[in-house]
Amino acid sequence: MSGEMQTIVTARLTLRPWLESDAAELYSLASGPDVGPAAGWPPHTSVDNSLEIIRTVFSAPDTYAVVLRRSGRPVGCCGLVPEGARPAGEISPAGVEIGYWLGRDHWGQGIIPEAVNALVERVSARPGVESLWIAFYTANDKSRRVAEKCGFTYHHTSGGEHFYVKPV
Repeated sequence: MSGEMQTIVTARLTLRPWLESDAAELYSLASGPDVGPAAGWPPHTSVDNSLEIIRTVFSAPDTYAVVLRRSGRPVGCCGLVPEGARPAGEISPAGVEIGYWLGRDHWGQGIIPEAVNALVERVSARPGVESLWIAFYTANDKSRRVAEKCGFTYHHTSGGEHFYVKPV
């Protein structure tokens, strides 16, 4: 369900593809213990590790660096979870999962809800998409609040993850 990778601009943000030149900034955002583990991935271990993540994971279609327009610096990530990375059978076949994370220094500013809402608007217009999903671990209350702020509602819990849905 990937589409053409286009930049998305909001009032405060630009969602754009990750660049190899973002590796040092990504490392500073993703190396701490508060970000990755809450989303199910280990902290980045070096700038080279972050560069490899940009080249592999973040090169997937519809994976965006969340960039503050005022500074031009990435502060997090928002995008569609590739079909092979989604839990089998947990999301409807015509559903698309949105994933996101934000560097700790930027928590509590409404950045990720703004990014998710912009992505929802973009993806909702795609043919064949009937629902959007957000999944998060039970302990990740911040992700629950993002889902609810963006109009997603609780659907089910499975294997320690909560699944929220938004019909389109």
